[in-house]
Amino acid sequence: MTGSPGRIHYGWIIVATAALGLFSCFGLARYAYSMLLPGMQAGLGLTYDRMGFIGTGNFVGYLLSVLAAPRLMKRLKPRRMAALGLLVIGVGMMAIGASSSLLSIIALYALVGVGSGFTNIPLMALVTYWFRSEQRGKAAGLVIAGNGIGIILAGFLIPFLNRNLGALGWRSGWIALGAICLAVAGVAAALLRNHPCDLGLEPVGRKVEPSPEQFLRHEHKGDGRVLFHLGMLYLVFGVTFMVYGTFIVTTMVKEYGLSEARAGLYWSWVGFFSFFSGIGFGTLSDRIGRKRGLALVFAVQSTAYLLAGVKAGAAGLIVSLILYGSAVFAIPAIMAAAVGEYLGLNRASAAFATITIFFGVGQVIGPAGAGIIAKASGAFTTPYLISGLLTSVAMVSALFLPPPRERVE
Repeated sequence: MTGSPGRIHYGWIIVATAALGLFSCFGLARYAYSMLLPGMQAGLGLTYDRMGFIGTGNFVGYLLSVLAAPRLMKRLKPRRMAALGLLVIGVGMMAIGASSSLLSIIALYALVGVGSGFTNIPLMALVTYWFRSEQRGKAAGLVIAGNGIGIILAGFLIPFLNRNLGALGWRSGWIALGAICLAVAGVAAALLRNHPCDLGLEPVGRKVEPSPEQFLRHEHKGDGRVLFHLGMLYLVFGVTFMVYGTFIVTTMVKEYGLSEARAGLYWSWVGFFSFFSGIGFGTLSDRIGRKRGLALVFAVQSTAYLLAGVKAGAAGLIVSLILYGSAVFAIPAIMAAAVGEYLGLNRASAAFATITIFFGVGQVIGPAGAGIIAKASGAFTTPYLISGLLTSVAMVSALFLPPPRERVE
């Protein structure tokens, strides 16, 4: 069955619920950290390198969860695994709000990272199950748009709490955001479904019958090279986007002299533009192909990082923020669509977990390295410039991806 005429296909309910999941596991649990960081720095006396180590703790937890995710997802299935991940996130974030020890905060934020991986992997896998190729990029983009809503909320809520609660604002922020994640865990448990066949449905999108030539091309020769290629591109994305995402608010406050409220407003702009990044570039990649879509995104990101690195004044900062927001969640959307086309639907979830390991390694390296460099130089100029160089290389590398095999499974 494809669903009754005039009724919304349940696949779009899956998209909306998964978007709430990413709103929580990334938008609140990860990107709100940038807004919470200045208050934490003042309240706990954190140096730049320690700020980076807290972020790295989260990414180490995320990496560990990605390594365990494929096996765990076979036992729990996506629905229960995502709900469990959101529960872990909510509890961990609320505990951070009550903590004062650096080591306990790092450990708890690592636990939040574990929850993020246990949420993200099954939710993105659901996109491949519920949507066929012609709609998959758009669907993944809509799911990832949840991140942008989280950034917007944090950009307004955290400064509001800091203004009204002073030194306790950052603690209240962690607790409030954690409570929201717990509520979303309940929504995910109630609404997610593991596969269209659970409801007697077909995936969304037009079914394409393979030609004899396509059957001949379904051999798996070269799949390992393609998976490694995608993984290395995802690694570069992981290294670079969280350097900017972790430290740009601190850069605006410490190096540009902006107030926390103004920096929060600018950060909410990132959230606004990021809302369209996955949808826009995901849909575009449905039309122009995944490799051209990836190259275009890396080009936009390179410009954003280089503008931040050369400190091109207030106008350059604003353009950098807009470009960063416009492309920040496009790479995951395209990757989620690409793995199904390159590796086949039967291996899509395992392939996505594999390339996410590369992504996780990049996130571990990026913020910690940037924090160490910034502590030595007193500014984040060099980390932003290095990020721009890396994404420029990735832009060129993306163009050398082979055409997908258009598997029909």
